Amino acid sequence: MSVDYPRPPAETAAVPAVSVVVIVYNDASRLTTAVRSVLDQTLRGVEVVIVDDRSTDGSYDVAQRLAAAHPDGVRAFRLPENSGGCGAPRNHGIQQARGDYVLFLDSDDVLERNACRNMLEAAESTGADLVSGLCVRVHVDSRTGKEVKWYPWLYDRTRTLESISELPDLLVFDTLSTNKCYRRQFLLDEGLQFPVGIHYEDLLFSAQAYVAARRITLIPNRVYDWRIVEKTAAKSISNRRDEIANFTHRMEIHRRVDRLLADHGLLELKFAKDVKWLKHDLVLHLRELPFRDATYRQEFAQIARAYLESIDRAAFDETEPIHAICAYLLHEADWDNLLPAVDTLSNRDKISSPLVEHDGRVYWCAEHIEHDAFARHVLDVTELGYHTKPVEKMFLRNALTGYAETDGTVRLTGRITNPLGVIPPDARLSAQLEFYARRPGVRFQTFRFPVATVRHEGEAIVWEASANLAKGLRPLGIVDAVWDVRLHLAVAGEGEGAGTVRTTTRLTASEPELAQGHLPVRPRLTRLVADRIEPEVSSRGHLSFRLVPDKKANELVQRGVQGPTGRLAKTGYRKAKALRKELASGDTKLRVYHDVFSRLPVKKGLVVFESHLGRQYSDSPKAIYEEMRRQGLEFEAVWAYADSPQGFPEGATLVRRWSLPYLKALAQAEYWVDNQSYPLKVTKRPETTYIQTWHGSALKRMGFDEPEWKLKSRAEQAEQQRTLDRFDRFLIRSEHDVRTLARAFRLQERTLLRVGYPRNDALVQAKEREEATGHRERGALAAEFGIPEDKQVLLYAPTFRQRGGKRRFELPFDVERFADTFGHRYVLLVRSHYLNHVVLPPSVRGRIIDVTGYHDMTPLLVLADGLITDYSSVMFDYSLLDRPMFFFTYDYDEYVHEGRGTYFDLLERAPGPVVRTEDELHAVLDSLEEQTVKYAAPRERFGADFGEFDQGNAAQSIVDQFFSQWRRA
Repeated sequence: MSVDYPRPPAETAAVPAVSVVVIVYNDASRLTTAVRSVLDQTLRGVEVVIVDDRSTDGSYDVAQRLAAAHPDGVRAFRLPENSGGCGAPRNHGIQQARGDYVLFLDSDDVLERNACRNMLEAAESTGADLVSGLCVRVHVDSRTGKEVKWYPWLYDRTRTLESISELPDLLVFDTLSTNKCYRRQFLLDEGLQFPVGIHYEDLLFSAQAYVAARRITLIPNRVYDWRIVEKTAAKSISNRRDEIANFTHRMEIHRRVDRLLADHGLLELKFAKDVKWLKHDLVLHLRELPFRDATYRQEFAQIARAYLESIDRAAFDETEPIHAICAYLLHEADWDNLLPAVDTLSNRDKISSPLVEHDGRVYWCAEHIEHDAFARHVLDVTELGYHTKPVEKMFLRNALTGYAETDGTVRLTGRITNPLGVIPPDARLSAQLEFYARRPGVRFQTFRFPVATVRHEGEAIVWEASANLAKGLRPLGIVDAVWDVRLHLAVAGEGEGAGTVRTTTRLTASEPELAQGHLPVRPRLTRLVADRIEPEVSSRGHLSFRLVPDKKANELVQRGVQGPTGRLAKTGYRKAKALRKELASGDTKLRVYHDVFSRLPVKKGLVVFESHLGRQYSDSPKAIYEEMRRQGLEFEAVWAYADSPQGFPEGATLVRRWSLPYLKALAQAEYWVDNQSYPLKVTKRPETTYIQTWHGSALKRMGFDEPEWKLKSRAEQAEQQRTLDRFDRFLIRSEHDVRTLARAFRLQERTLLRVGYPRNDALVQAKEREEATGHRERGALAAEFGIPEDKQVLLYAPTFRQRGGKRRFELPFDVERFADTFGHRYVLLVRSHYLNHVVLPPSVRGRIIDVTGYHDMTPLLVLADGLITDYSSVMFDYSLLDRPMFFFTYDYDEYVHEGRGTYFDLLERAPGPVVRTEDELHAVLDSLEEQTVKYAAPRERFGADFGEFDQGNAAQSIVDQFFSQWRRA
């Protein structure tokens, strides 16, 4: 319905092109800045319409003075009574505006200097009813001047929409009214007004404008600075999430938007909004629940449950699992399971539930799944892989259950989640409490206290400890005002040789007001700094302590801190912090490598080994290293690791990749032995010999044969060539490698070493033993995996898959169906690429085994009776064993024709059946023996073509050629 707003009488000869409505309530100190940002616009013909919502602090006086000082550009109005929101003053501003276009500005924000010009030009050139530009959240009290763009992907380019349906994300995410320019007649014709007497009015007004607009233009220009002040006593309306009325208003606005979309038949927009509500709006309020009392929680649940009924259940599948879990448990008012789930919502890696395994799947909780199919769907967390993690890699919920203070001592009790009984009942448990300063730059010292009692109790681990903070905690003061607490839990196995693993937990304050009181402390900078420490709960729900100074003494201290001496001290600290950051940067490390380490003498006999960028102790570098050890050579070995040194050889010096010791070793090494690449910007010294073993023959196009390499600039190609020219020797296992890898890397003939791959020596030798004895030896690996003697072993080893930046590899076949079909005959080993990881459900336990974490691939190949792969170079290695291979190329056309291409047609030369579907794969696997005979000749040709130099002595040949001088006399 159209609203008949009369155009105000012209007070000047020219009608302004744009009216900017500036609303204000009790913000006298910032109003002038907001208005000045309008007056300083590069577009002339802009007027300011100030609407005061009946302020009590002099804001209207400021508005009147601005109007008097700028009679042609500023007009000021005042509402007869305070409306309590933004809707009424903005509506009044629309009524008083004289311009052809209208913008809205809050008194605590500013317009970008070209905002009006850019938006007006876009509106007039496209005929849009609504133009929207980029909003930037400016954190004005941040020392670093932090700025965050508001949903920038919406504004990556200029575009015009004929309907909001063309870009649902605009309605779903950009719900602001203030970064937009509206044609005034459009507002009048459509009767668009802000709702009055209810918060979150922007959501409804923006939705109405989006739906009604005949044309919408988005521009990539910055137009609006939303100025955020974190340290303020008065919270903004959207941040008052501790008020149940706030949530009530939000939900009422959402219901009105839903009715609007339904009335216009925009059900796809409603679905997109449902997803966003589950992922964002609901989450904001769920995170507040641990801090609220039972009354608030019940009211909140009642309101939310009513709205959850309107949510399309399909929207649950578009959210992250923990979002869906929380929404479901809230709907069921299951507080016992919901509050732990909210803990995980706030701390993404935390495992907050004991979990339950049911029918081979893992669920968040045991409740609801027996009789509710939707509950089983939502609560199923099998794909998250919790059941595959050892305790030392788990971040467990540690709920604080008791807090008491006596004579400077705090007594704490807690309950640690034990998911799926990962901590066994017979484990020996011990623990320590640790107090440490939150501010990283001042963690000069931590304070630890023993945990008196830690034991199993049902599904959890319970503990209790006392810490005398009055005597045991000695903070500096001022700079280390906040102290966090964590508990280190040690789990020791029973029996001789059983190791000890450790996990660290934070103390979750599970109930509001559980931790209260204060304890005396003696800071090192005297008690003028602080005289007590009080418990508080962090924004993530964890227990911490804050130093609280004596009020009068604090005034003296603060004056000193804010004075010249204090400013000098803070400046010195910041400079030291910046220096430390610079010293740890990659550029600094490279300078140290080239300017310092590279001037040190090369150490004779020093060899640096690395496999797959430090991720593994494996492959040909491992084979060469072990051959050198077997021959008893005298040399100094350094192995690089990326994440953890676990699994790397004890007889070598282990260094973290990119650390200073790593770079120093590279600079002084006589030899580098690697299968992929040392850091690209590290220059090899002439005295160092680089033996590049590489990690497989090529089916996929490599190096300068790749389309994306050809598109690089000459400078980029030259830089890439420089890194390849570091290779002094490059191992070759067939002439196919010469035609592909060597050519693609533009390697000189003198670089090529035709000796085969040391990693494949074990494969050649295994085949020779099998032919000599007529028997295949499984070895210790089969026993380690628990593989029965009567079952054959298949290995599934696909190539690397990149899916939207996610590392988790989703298997292209139903593993449970596979296990049910073939579990009586085969054990399937799944080995995803080292850059991927896979999650298997418990239902296939013992029948399908994830061996991705096993460093070295070669023993797995020796164990396997058959190989299933796609395009992985493992096919070339496995051919040396002359065992059956199956090629599951479910995405062949996409991979070969839309990817980087291949050197030959796999369909023509594959030494085994090539299948495209799961049913076809099952069919060929059902006749393993038949396939073995059928493809005997193609396998023989394949092995000869791609492994002609693999004779079983590559490692020995390398040692003889390069390291024989180190043999003991």
